[in-house]
Amino acid sequence: MFDNLSKKIGFTKTEIKIVLFISSVLILGFGYKKIFLDHKKTADKIIDYSGQNKLFNNYNFNNLNSDSAKSNDKKVDYKQEVLDFNRQSFNNIQKKIIPAEKSINLNTAKLSDFVKLPGIGEITAQSIIEYRKSVKKFNNVNELLNVKGIGNSKLKKIKKYIFVE
Repeated sequence: MFDNLSKKIGFTKTEIKIVLFISSVLILGFGYKKIFLDHKKTADKIIDYSGQNKLFNNYNFNNLNSDSAKSNDKKVDYKQEVLDFNRQSFNNIQKKIIPAEKSINLNTAKLSDFVKLPGIGEITAQSIIEYRKSVKKFNNVNELLNVKGIGNSKLKKIKKYIFVE
């Protein structure tokens, strides 16, 4: 029997005996675990929660309801609460003044003019000026797409405020 099996598989007789021994020990080990050890674990898993139930049932829920009702009746000025904890002065904050339509010439505008455009900060405005210097002058508004920081959506927002002469 071992000779035929060793010719089919390519193992020696000793290797076949070792594989059979290991597999039989493995099967016996799983059987022992299933029969004896798992039975003991399920018996140990029974837990008594009766002490916890007594604590839960003795809790006074009336106090809980009255405390939550008190907190719901309280009116809070949340803006003032935030301002109380914030150390920043809000008096000096200025809103961006949006320019009139077709009021900024791309070829002559200064940094301060570009910063007035919606979505354009100082860095992007400086990039526009640097690009203008490199190409000498803008030929059309769509050339702004070549400036780093300006995409299609930003160009759509500022297109009505700018023009090229």
